[in-house]
Amino acid sequence: MNWTLEVVVVPVSDVDAAKSFYADRLGFDVDHDTDAGSARFVQLTPPGSGCSIVIGKGVTDMAPGSLKGLQLVVNDLPAARAQLVERGVEVSEIQVVGPTGTRPAQDGDDLNNVGFVHFTDPDGNAWAVQQITSRP
Repeated sequence: MNWTLEVVVVPVSDVDAAKSFYADRLGFDVDHDTDAGSARFVQLTPPGSGCSIVIGKGVTDMAPGSLKGLQLVVNDLPAARAQLVERGVEVSEIQVVGPTGTRPAQDGDDLNNVGFVHFTDPDGNAWAVQQITSRP
């Protein structure tokens, strides 16, 4: 039996601002925006992903900004970072994780599986973007 992760709830304080950030700045597709009166559910999906996020009102008891460790994967981290910068996202420089810890990326580094950038949404929910170009 397959068990697939399909949705992650992301706690936000301002649904419209968060929707704009995820759709306009990150390029997530808006799958639906449903207002159920006492609750509002907005589902967004990163391009190419089988897993979506849901933001909204009345969706979760988690405090806005309390979700840490969300991770996206791309096959070209420098291009992904450039796209985020172009869209106005405050994103870290590329970091390489290795046996001695984390260091800034250098020209010639193989970023496969070890290259990361980080950013937060308007509420402070923390995201990482990892480069994976091949899997073992």
